[in-house]
Amino acid sequence: MAVREIREFNRFYTNLIGALDYSRHLHTPFTLTEARVLYELAHSRRTDAADLRAALSIDAGHLSRMLAGFEQKQLVTRRPSEEDARRQRIELTTRGREAAGLLEERSQEAVGSLVGRIAPGDRPRLTAAMRTVQDILRDGRPVHPAAAEVTLRGPRPGDLGWVVERNAAVYAEEFGWNSEYEALVARIVADFAAGHDPEREAVWIAEVDGLRAGCVFCVRDEAPGTARLRLLLVDPAARGHGIGRQLVETVISFARSADYSELVLWTNDVLASARSIYQRAGFELVESRPHHSFGKDLVGQDWRLAL
Repeated sequence: MAVREIREFNRFYTNLIGALDYSRHLHTPFTLTEARVLYELAHSRRTDAADLRAALSIDAGHLSRMLAGFEQKQLVTRRPSEEDARRQRIELTTRGREAAGLLEERSQEAVGSLVGRIAPGDRPRLTAAMRTVQDILRDGRPVHPAAAEVTLRGPRPGDLGWVVERNAAVYAEEFGWNSEYEALVARIVADFAAGHDPEREAVWIAEVDGLRAGCVFCVRDEAPGTARLRLLLVDPAARGHGIGRQLVETVISFARSADYSELVLWTNDVLASARSIYQRAGFELVESRPHHSFGKDLVGQDWRLAL
């Protein structure tokens, strides 16, 4: 089923963007592969032929013939690399940069025309789906994280329910935690919703390109002058954008402005990425204790940050 659907999508998308007749589609003398090589050369200060082969998975003979054609048209120069004479350094000429610039301009226009036919409300959903496809096919590694627009905001109707659902789903999938954890999150969220001091307690929802991608809570602790960071979560599809760091820094800034003297949190040692964020923010590990919760044997950790 997956193979058939992927092949069907490939046929649909290559037809949609004109990949099978690229030169006619963009009114350019270059094939799609030639355009990709020019793009790589234009966006790298220096590129060796071996780098191009690795980046684009092009056969060495095919690339060599293509570069020879570019050189004949005075689009590129080729010479031995300064670092390794066995490698060939490829650089665009002025004419080559003009050609690459024209390709970029026409590609932008073509995609802009495509996006213009899509309802504005559907565009964030489309880009999120594209990021998901890339992340999965690249073994979960985020693609171009700096390109995403990350924003933090206060809660809106439906957000608190999303916090419960995503926490339960993510931790069940990644760590096998059972419904005990969902019940804990639901109690924390319900207590916040039932009544909180907006001057000294808050929740933030992170968005990536308009879609919910993470959350964190800051609530008053039982100890006087102490705030507690709770329910830090970054959705797996949105990782790699620095969202966790931004959420933690926002809580710290809020706690200081609310005149708390310290900020504390409880986590488990299996949450390595979160612990790394806490350490970089200046939190210190106070105590570790083994416990059995959420259907697993865990090691709970208390962290503290003096404000």
